[in-house]
Amino acid sequence: MVHATQLGERRTSVDDIFDHLHQEILSLRLRPGDKISEADIAAQFGVSRQPVRDAFSRLATLDLLLIRPQRATEVKRFSSREIAKSRFVRAAIERDVLRRAAEECDTVGAAELDAALAAQDRAIRDSDVDTFGTLDYAFHKTLCKIARVDFAFDVIMAEKSKVDRLCILSLSKGDRMPDLVADHREIAEAIKDHDAKRAIACGMRHLSRLDDTIKQISITNANYFETEQLPGH
Repeated sequence: MVHATQLGERRTSVDDIFDHLHQEILSLRLRPGDKISEADIAAQFGVSRQPVRDAFSRLATLDLLLIRPQRATEVKRFSSREIAKSRFVRAAIERDVLRRAAEECDTVGAAELDAALAAQDRAIRDSDVDTFGTLDYAFHKTLCKIARVDFAFDVIMAEKSKVDRLCILSLSKGDRMPDLVADHREIAEAIKDHDAKRAIACGMRHLSRLDDTIKQISITNANYFETEQLPGH
């Protein structure tokens, strides 16, 4: 019984540390190339190094941390190759999600899309970038639900998380939230009209918005990218 309790506490510690560092990395409070210490994080949370090591491992699996034996762990820099790979996978999945959503959308689905867009409009009025990021995820999750392929969101979320830091940089520098909501609205209208071709076209244009962002950030913040893989090189 003691052993089971200890395991439960350990899982909770790992989850807490993971959630904290995950948010710090995605929000860019921890920036690409920043070094983090097992000992410092363990002291911050009042735990041994093992839960920290486990949390680090989970973040490394998400391609957010670079763990090197005998060297400092650091926040992973952007890799243009991994970004291209991630976006290719996501585009392939989202095409089918949008096609299916356009075929399956009913009055309930239409109402859910309208509610999602209204919430995004409120986030824009409040200039709430963090909430908008959450609502962006929720919108794509709703599309998967309408398409009756809820499981597809797990893959989309995994791929999306790999470029979310670039999205945050984009929002913080130019506040492109209105453009993104306009894209979402066009996608939603096409789906409600059962127009799969238009929904897919709008969806692919939405994903392509990151192209200019990547190019710009690679110039203004070249140190955020792996030096041997700068976009355009």
